[in-house]
Amino acid sequence: MSKYEPLWKHLKANGSSALKLTFEEIRTILGFDIDHSFLTYKKEAYQFGYQVGKISMKEKHVTFNRSTK
Repeated sequence: MSKYEPLWKHLKANGSSALKLTFEEIRTILGFDIDHSFLTYKKEAYQFGYQVGKISMKEKHVTFNRSTK
């Protein structure tokens, strides 16, 4: 199990076509802050029906988009 799996499951359960989560919301879901490894793990979101869109370091949020399979 990936350390980011709780986040991917949260996205899948939400079911929105697009979802913007703040770093704080992600910390609440995961129990830890996202770090540089997120860039490696973000491809896993596709298995749960999402793609990682924009990662804004300035605004401190990540946009997720439902993938078209």
